[in-house]
Amino acid sequence: MKKLILFVLSILLMSSVVRAENIGVPAECEDVMLQAFYWDSYKAQSGTNSKYGCTKWVNLLKDTAAITANFDLVWFPPSAMGGGVGYYHKQLSNQDSDWGPKSKLDELIAALHAGGTKVLGDIVINHRGNKSSWVDFYLDNFGRYGVYQLKQEHICSGDEAFTDSSSPAYQSSTHGAADTGTNDGGCRDLDHTNEYVQSWAKAYVQWMINVMGYDGFRYDMTLGYNGKYLSMYNEAAQPYFSVSELWSDVTTQVNHLKATDYNTLIFDFPLKFSLQNALGNDGSVNETRYNLLKNPANSLRNRGYKRYAVTFIDNHDTFERSDNQGSEFISYNANLSNAVVRRRILEANAYILLIPGVPCVFYPHWVSYKEEINTLIAARKKAGIHSESEIVETSSYATGNRSYEATVYGHRGTIILRMGVNRSKEAPEGFETLIEGDTMGTNFTVFYSNAVQGVESIQPSEVSRQKFIKDGQLLIQHGDRMYDVMGREVN
Repeated sequence: MKKLILFVLSILLMSSVVRAENIGVPAECEDVMLQAFYWDSYKAQSGTNSKYGCTKWVNLLKDTAAITANFDLVWFPPSAMGGGVGYYHKQLSNQDSDWGPKSKLDELIAALHAGGTKVLGDIVINHRGNKSSWVDFYLDNFGRYGVYQLKQEHICSGDEAFTDSSSPAYQSSTHGAADTGTNDGGCRDLDHTNEYVQSWAKAYVQWMINVMGYDGFRYDMTLGYNGKYLSMYNEAAQPYFSVSELWSDVTTQVNHLKATDYNTLIFDFPLKFSLQNALGNDGSVNETRYNLLKNPANSLRNRGYKRYAVTFIDNHDTFERSDNQGSEFISYNANLSNAVVRRRILEANAYILLIPGVPCVFYPHWVSYKEEINTLIAARKKAGIHSESEIVETSSYATGNRSYEATVYGHRGTIILRMGVNRSKEAPEGFETLIEGDTMGTNFTVFYSNAVQGVESIQPSEVSRQKFIKDGQLLIQHGDRMYDVMGREVN
């Protein structure tokens, strides 16, 4: 009897802290994301920096119908006052920026919501710009969530404000604790071990959700502070979707996920660079190494974390930045209308849009190849491919047969993606040819079947969830899959 009571108490205790889903991590997520900007795309449509179009709020408003028809999530740039792109913001509660006034931002969020699309805010809380000197800040007024005035004591002890002799606070003893992550040398790094800084950050993210109307977050430079603080802020705001920017190797990324208590997704930078090795280069190299697409060893999917992977090809930091040359999928300032460049970019988009994970399409790619990418998105949605879809892959690097094939199982059907010049274009039995890439100038074919692996076609909302004990471990049944208390899939 005593053992039974202890067993029941342990179940109750564990159940009180276990969620069927992690915060900001939708289960079996079918969403497709658009990064609705690139570096300096707030500028007028002239010159190199805006050759793919201006993305001020007023410009995006004109394209909301096309955006909502294809995308479930839209990632906005930092919307707070700060000047330029916004990553060195100065006042978070002031939402007038170089992207446009708050009134137009409000209008844009409302228009996207009306079309059924959710909006992600870019959360920059690792560091902050100053008011007039090294160590003074603007006040933040978050209304019912509080008024906050950050001060010198909230800056990490190793910041340049205390080590640069030109700073008025040089060698001052008034500072915060040591940084819990990587330093940003451009402005002041904030001390997230400080309870006041924590309160400020929690007030900000709650205000962004409940007042500004954002649905979730993209957290900037999360190498800069311990992941447990990101989890703390998501606990406060309860976002629908959260994704962390951590530009690093897959082991560091997995450790970050663990530190956040698995309360976020993460951009799969290792997979991006595998894509570059397989499909990228400068557009003049004829060889494409499709064999490198098969479950890349340094990807989150390979490590069993596909549920948490946001897949992408390029972003504002890796594309056409003179200070980041070598990080882009195609070489710096490549001509996107070039036939080889076009083929490589569309093949990469086909890959991320038809495999597990949550795909994030990059704005310059979308506006350059809108019809083709929309067609690929439609294929993903037709089959109901999601973040946790099962995938079976084969590849070859044999001379004359460099190819890749993936069979991906969704909620409403099955997709087969074949890549390579020598790929078979004949539809397997029970499949129809959905997309013939030759018509796009690319080397891939997409086949579709409405058959679903092992079960009838279902909608995500119909998947049941229940908790039970197996071998002394609390597990969560989600459809035909099981997860442990940390949200990791159990075989």
